[in-house]
Amino acid sequence: MDPKERVKDLREKINYHNYRYYVLDQPEISDYEYDMLMRELIELEEKYPELKTPDSPSQRVGGEPLKEFEPFIHVVPMLSLANAFSEGELRDFDRRVREAVGDVEYVVELKIDGLSVELIYENGIFTVGSTRGDGIVGENVTQNLKTIKSIPLRLKDDVSLVVRGEVFMPRTSFEKLNEEREKLGESLFANPRNAAAGSLRQLDPKVTAKRDLDIFIFNLQKIEGRKFKTHIETLEFLKEQGFKVIPIHKKCSNIDEVMKEIEEIRNLRGKLPYDIDGAVVKVNDLEKREILGQTAKDPRWAVAFKYPAERKKTKVLDIIVQVGRTGALTPTAILEPVTISGSVVSRATLHNEDYIKEKDIRIGDTVIVQKAGEIIPEVVEVVKEERTGQEREFVMPDRCPECGALAVRLPGEAIRRCTGLNCPAQLLRGIIHFASKDAMDIEGLGPAIINQLLSKDLIHNIADLYYLKYEDLIQLERMGDKSVKNLLNAIEESKARDLDRLLFGLGINLIGSKAAQVIAEHFKTMDNIAKAKFEDFIQLPDIGPKMARSIVSFFAEKQNVETIEKLKKAGVNMKKLSKEKVSNIFEEKIFVLTGALGNYTREEATRMIEERGGKVTNSVSKKTDYVLVGKDPGSKLKKAQELGIKIIDEKQFEEMLKGENI
Repeated sequence: MDPKERVKDLREKINYHNYRYYVLDQPEISDYEYDMLMRELIELEEKYPELKTPDSPSQRVGGEPLKEFEPFIHVVPMLSLANAFSEGELRDFDRRVREAVGDVEYVVELKIDGLSVELIYENGIFTVGSTRGDGIVGENVTQNLKTIKSIPLRLKDDVSLVVRGEVFMPRTSFEKLNEEREKLGESLFANPRNAAAGSLRQLDPKVTAKRDLDIFIFNLQKIEGRKFKTHIETLEFLKEQGFKVIPIHKKCSNIDEVMKEIEEIRNLRGKLPYDIDGAVVKVNDLEKREILGQTAKDPRWAVAFKYPAERKKTKVLDIIVQVGRTGALTPTAILEPVTISGSVVSRATLHNEDYIKEKDIRIGDTVIVQKAGEIIPEVVEVVKEERTGQEREFVMPDRCPECGALAVRLPGEAIRRCTGLNCPAQLLRGIIHFASKDAMDIEGLGPAIINQLLSKDLIHNIADLYYLKYEDLIQLERMGDKSVKNLLNAIEESKARDLDRLLFGLGINLIGSKAAQVIAEHFKTMDNIAKAKFEDFIQLPDIGPKMARSIVSFFAEKQNVETIEKLKKAGVNMKKLSKEKVSNIFEEKIFVLTGALGNYTREEATRMIEERGGKVTNSVSKKTDYVLVGKDPGSKLKKAQELGIKIIDEKQFEEMLKGENI
């Protein structure tokens, strides 16, 4: 078949199956068959670039990262809705509407808890998508919206229109995303709405493409060449064009029917696979909408009914402490099971020991519980009048419940943290950090391999890495003979890293690479660091009281000292290496780094400058001598240009290192 015809055929098939799968939820082919169609399309478009078009399904995988989002003025202002919180307020809305236009029909819809966007189509092709912003100006997030498979890139008809929809993240996808982030020691999203907003505003569309976002279209904002009488007609038309329209929308003859439907939706709330925070009531007749008009902030023909957070009374049976991936100790209330918003709640986060003291929560208390953001259960208040005198005060442990290590709360911080290097709760994150480029730089030892080593019980701490054998690694998935030998070589090479790299790799709370350099330079050996006191550290430049307490607490923990001893026995360097003398070519020169460098991390470039007598600062000023610019530089470049500071790229920097072009 002619390549042009085959590309057209593939696009039609993929668009059809996208619609069946993502809009109708009725797939006709397997994931494998779908992937094969997409692969063939991508290969043909790569071979024949002239056949690639903006509406091709291949454009959903995510393009190149953006420097920033461009502002975009909405075709139709994206107004917010006035809120109603009671039946009385809804009836007031109905009275005002009927006084203006007489009897009306309403449409009641789900109010999806997500991020509102505008989609623009020209002659049936998706051209621009933007966030709401302030309602007048939003951000152009077209590339990211193209990764959402339920958004059609081409409509059934060659029609020009503007629609408004709500981007959201299904609950199962939200839970999966947070599980992955927890494994990597990253901060968790509070609820699906925050996760959806954060995902849609990623500067790298490839990240957005992995986040499993979805959308419901709920309004036709503008259309050329067609007329409709009612809102219901527009939704039916949009569905025919390939949009995934709001799934529950019911026509009601009067406000009593509206109230009944709102109650029906309230009962569905916990059973839906996505979050809603209310129901939207709209006038169905489009001409009457025009008559009603709008205020400066919101339309007079619609109102959002917000459900209050559901609260229930229950009892605190116990308070346990859980240890997170970063070593944070979090108290959790074990509750007498109670149903809230459609799901059974048997535990609730208590955040930290200050939260417990502030609310005076005790074991045995009767408490009021609600779901924060409709997802995370939390204790709102204690019903103190129901106390019997049998309640017990909770005391935060000073030892980690997972590994028994000292749990330290630094002055000014709310969180108590485990100091154990081998704590099972934070071991994965700790080893990932230890092997990272700015620490021990063990090439090939990524999260997937580390996960396998832990799950197969091959390692229990960072020191065990240096005792791995060929027969241990060859049994891992995707590890052939060459990969195993390369990894063993990388582990062996890492033994020679300098003391500051090892110290940074230990992951001591608050001790970054710069602080590790200062400490290693002063104390020279790991033994000296381990024996040093708080007063010794506090005298060093850039080492504050919190950092000093953190490092002293770390070396006071027996398991940490034993692990370091095991590293020493494996042959890992424990001394500050005496480097070959380098020239002072950058003596008294001040550098600022901006953008991503290709051949060095920012820490490596900083180290090279400082070794040659230079200094690296964070902000550009008249005192700055050079601004080293990488990919996607920020505002520092503009400031340097305004001040006439010398700007160098990576190639020029490497020439300077050789003593050229200083």
